[in-house]
Amino acid sequence: MLFFDLDGTLVDSSRIWLQIDLDFTARRGLPHTQEYHDFVAHTTAPVAAQFTKDYYHLSESAEEVMAEWYAQALKEYTHHIEAKPHVRAYLEQCLRQGESMAVLTSSAPELCRATLQRNNLASYFSNLFFAQEMGMEKREAALFRSAAQQCSAAPEECTLFDDSPVACRGAKEAGFRVVGVFDSIFAQDEDAMRRLCDAYIYDFSELLSSK
Repeated sequence: MLFFDLDGTLVDSSRIWLQIDLDFTARRGLPHTQEYHDFVAHTTAPVAAQFTKDYYHLSESAEEVMAEWYAQALKEYTHHIEAKPHVRAYLEQCLRQGESMAVLTSSAPELCRATLQRNNLASYFSNLFFAQEMGMEKREAALFRSAAQQCSAAPEECTLFDDSPVACRGAKEAGFRVVGVFDSIFAQDEDAMRRLCDAYIYDFSELLSSK
């Protein structure tokens, strides 16, 4: 069973979230610190929104923070975000080989579905798993075990493709095989990812069969 992260793995969207964060803090004259970035880049939107409210002592509710983010994000996911290089070719190859595939993401369901539809990727996946609906984060091994169980697969029969070191570590703890995928937002973590993951790629062309 193959599980694919969405942002930074299937689609080139990580830069969008960084820009949304930068715009959000800039509108309020707040510093965009490395500490803030490191936390919100690795978690679900509800957790990130509450953290943002608490970190910056905002008067807005976490729900209002999320609504502001989503208004900007939905336009990008619906109209602009593109699949990363060679993603569709690799998914086609996996489909021909009879692999079962699912998306496992911290992204909001409506954003995920919008960009999968825009990029004609939705039909490749038998399941879409959303961390926020499962009530867990991708740093937790239990999330990956739950997704595997729902697909009637043992963890050791599963592979995760993901750009996030935190997610890759959670999947490894669950017993998954893990393929790290380069994304510029985590470029500084490449060496750690290579040590952690079973394989590491810059893009999906490296996994395409020559046949």
